[in-house]
Amino acid sequence: MPGKLGMTATQRVAVLRNQASDLLWYGRIETTLGRAKQLRPYVEKIITLAVNTYEDTVETTVVTKDKKGKEVTSKVLKDGPKKLAARRKIMTKVYDVQEQRGKETMSEFKARTEGVNHPLIEKIFNEIAPKYAQRAEELKQRGGYTRIYQIGERTGDAAPSAIIELV
Repeated sequence: MPGKLGMTATQRVAVLRNQASDLLWYGRIETTLGRAKQLRPYVEKIITLAVNTYEDTVETTVVTKDKKGKEVTSKVLKDGPKKLAARRKIMTKVYDVQEQRGKETMSEFKARTEGVNHPLIEKIFNEIAPKYAQRAEELKQRGGYTRIYQIGERTGDAAPSAIIELV
């Protein structure tokens, strides 16, 4: 039963979604070697989808009324059809990781996270995709976004452990 991780399909998909979310959020996780090998193509497809569509935006003008009833026009950047489809597909493949408040006041935290509904998806499109698109131009290659290090056996059950990280 190689490649199945000894789980049912729903359990396996849940584990992959969870680990993919953590890997994309933190940049590196420690897991078993088998799970790392299953996770690599799953995450690379997500990143490739984001890299191919992250620039697809449409600028529109929106007319709103201010407090005095005066009409105000403003320009808004929205996702284009390809980016919107990619965003929705990625949302089915990862869990929504919520932003954590560090050593900042509540008002600073609210100001920093204002308007961000899905922090992990925003991170994928605003940080990870541009980084790997630039890397693809410099190295003239696509893919290879993750790296797996074997770190020996886990204490307790002697399962082969590995660290998988974003390059």
